[in-house]
Amino acid sequence: MAFPRTAGILLHPTSLPSRGGIGDLGPAAYSFVDALASARLGLWQVLPLGPLGYGNSPYSSISAFAGNPLLISLERLADHGWIDRGKLAGLPSDCNGVEYDKVFAGKMPLLFDAGRVFVESASGAARERFERFCRENAWWLDDFVLFDALRAQRKLASWNTWPQALARREAGAIDKARKDLAADLKVRSALQFAFYEQWNALRSYCSERAIRVVGDVAIFVNYDSADVWTHRELFRLNENLDPEVVSGVPPDFFSKTGQRWGNPLYRWDVMKSCGYKWWVQRLRWATQNCDYIRLDHFRGFDQFWEIPATDSTAMNGRWVDGPRDELFQKVAEALGGLPFFAEDLGYITPEVTALRERLKIPGMAVMQFGFNDEGAHMYLPHRCAGKVIYTGTHDNDTTVGWYRSGADDRERRDADAYLGRCEDGIQWAFIRGAFDSVAEFALIPLQDILGLGSEARMNTPSRDSGNWKWRLCEGQFEGELTSKLAHLAEVTDRLTQPFPPRAAESFAA
Repeated sequence: MAFPRTAGILLHPTSLPSRGGIGDLGPAAYSFVDALASARLGLWQVLPLGPLGYGNSPYSSISAFAGNPLLISLERLADHGWIDRGKLAGLPSDCNGVEYDKVFAGKMPLLFDAGRVFVESASGAARERFERFCRENAWWLDDFVLFDALRAQRKLASWNTWPQALARREAGAIDKARKDLAADLKVRSALQFAFYEQWNALRSYCSERAIRVVGDVAIFVNYDSADVWTHRELFRLNENLDPEVVSGVPPDFFSKTGQRWGNPLYRWDVMKSCGYKWWVQRLRWATQNCDYIRLDHFRGFDQFWEIPATDSTAMNGRWVDGPRDELFQKVAEALGGLPFFAEDLGYITPEVTALRERLKIPGMAVMQFGFNDEGAHMYLPHRCAGKVIYTGTHDNDTTVGWYRSGADDRERRDADAYLGRCEDGIQWAFIRGAFDSVAEFALIPLQDILGLGSEARMNTPSRDSGNWKWRLCEGQFEGELTSKLAHLAEVTDRLTQPFPPRAAESFAA
């Protein structure tokens, strides 16, 4: 589908300057939307919003459908009587990087207290909306909250280590667990209700300001997730419930042994026989909660790298055919269109490009990559028709960091030759290049707009810890910066167009 010519900012909600040690969907999020509107930008891109799993990565979630409770605003809950405001007094109000262990220890008990208060005392319209939310979302909610509760009961041990009756979801054991944990399941359901009420309220606020939200869907899911536990038949597991094969990418210039991601692979033949129902549900849910969706590792829908699960590296994998057009035809029939763009970076075969073009899904271009060598010029602004252009992504160093230490002398010379030197910094040369490009969307990490260096990098893919921590400080993004962006959006014809407001009924607005 054709995308409007517009621009926006990449910023995950955890990076907002909210109270409590982590960004959330409360006042700081609304202030950020106001700043976007002042900058006359029409897009806010977030990373996946699911509950965190291994490494606190948003791409390593324990559910493809649930929301991350750490993003729930306690202040919003206090506004609606879920929690006494006095309990929030001790929450940190600085903008230091996210310390996930401290945040889990400090925030989750308050959230569970609030959930219990709501379950025990909510009445009227709020109670009716909660019950409707539970009914309408039972298809994913019931299994997720049970998985979440059982996992917590076992100190986060992976589901395949649980008693066999639970691991294999024997009916008697599941029924007993639901009865034994009934009160806890209700509270966990209330927290999911709170997350989606707050998220929908924030999206309505965006909509009123002609700002569309760009979401992100990872192609694979965690082994230790509600999705694999609930739908074991859809994944390549052996009789012991362990993965037979796992995901990754083959050896390349960046890694002599490849990358072994470790996600279980799909039984695409089983999914096909079910009309790709799980994927249709997943992408329908994504489009209900965001306006556009970035599809991570799009190449895997054409061919994916299959690694024996017993191997410690990706070296002995092989390419296996994915579902290709057939899956997206089913999705398009169900959704009435494909509001997606593809993460198609790295080595992409002609077949992958042809698939994307047949589906009329834009690809991606990252400007930092455009100066690697002559063959990388496809990532430069003049070559990006029908694409979404970025200065960098969450996986890149910031533009300032790249220019100072990541790029070699030739790359810096080429960047200077192509973009010209800017008195206001190399990052603005890149930003102007992206805005002026022929790409449909121009998306800029907020760290680049702020001119920050490597200390503000969000993620280093080869690093196991210390990622996903960066946070914006209050007052950093306002005033002169938003005026500068507004002028740039106007002169490059990237001003957003208003669209009908979303209908939203929310106690957490």
